[in-house]
Amino acid sequence: MNRLLLAAYPEPYRSRQGEELLACLAEAYPGRSWPPPREVVALARAGVQARARAVVDDTARPWWLDGIHLTALVLAALALVPYLQDVWHWALHIDPGRHAIAFHFSGWYPWAQGPGTRTRLLPYGLLPLICLIALLRAKPWIALPAAATMIYAGATFNNNTFFGDEGKMGLGYYGLGAPITARDLVLSGALCTACAVLAVCRPGRLRRHSHRWLIPVALAMFVTGGLHIISISPAFQRGLFALEVTALIAAWMATAATGDYRWLIPIAAVALIRTQTIVIQPNSSIQSLPDLVVFLLLIAPLPVLAIAAQRRQSRALLK
Repeated sequence: MNRLLLAAYPEPYRSRQGEELLACLAEAYPGRSWPPPREVVALARAGVQARARAVVDDTARPWWLDGIHLTALVLAALALVPYLQDVWHWALHIDPGRHAIAFHFSGWYPWAQGPGTRTRLLPYGLLPLICLIALLRAKPWIALPAAATMIYAGATFNNNTFFGDEGKMGLGYYGLGAPITARDLVLSGALCTACAVLAVCRPGRLRRHSHRWLIPVALAMFVTGGLHIISISPAFQRGLFALEVTALIAAWMATAATGDYRWLIPIAAVALIRTQTIVIQPNSSIQSLPDLVVFLLLIAPLPVLAIAAQRRQSRALLK
């Protein structure tokens, strides 16, 4: 189990010092397959900081381009989250029945219809999934058409039957506040803009991520599809809230360790999109928390990360 902790560190670090770290853990905690919680937190923090330094030390691309790439990845994941169950059921040809995500099931093929629905050819959730996979592999020219199709599907939801009812009328995840539908074009528009910038700015310079990052996506689809956990259920909300808090803490640790602003870009983009959705649709809020608390939680990470970066840069200048 100690080897799982090494996953937090970059590959060069694991190659050079991985075995030494495992030997130290085995010596310090003999007979234990997992160190104490405090040690786990310390090792995970050190791993995040080591990864962040490795990213900053890689000068093959400017920091702002890497930040836009991270933003596109986060927005694609955010757009995919509400439709994890739908894509899983569509891929395995499973009829969710009464577990459909706030709308009727419309089938596998265009001629397979559910009660009271139009037919569809593909689930809407395939579009952000294509974007996510393409962006992970640093291929924004593939993600760009999928993001543009998301805009088209949302803009023509009244008369377009390509995606049918499913995936266009269902609620999306806005964990702290308002739900979002595919016809809200701010999220898909921001994703399309980010993909366009990446496609123009020499895609060969982009960071290519491992296929292993798709394992959590497949696991999320399996859990939501197998257990019929919809995006507005309390369990789903709490789980993603915990995941988002973990991601914010990791971004803060990376920023504080390097003084780099690239992790501030995706957090600012998500905060902006969520805030405008809550403002435009105040009556659609899930009301998981009071609106003022939601706004504070969305906006507070921005100055915190900016101050952390500035402090780290100031300390570097003093040395």
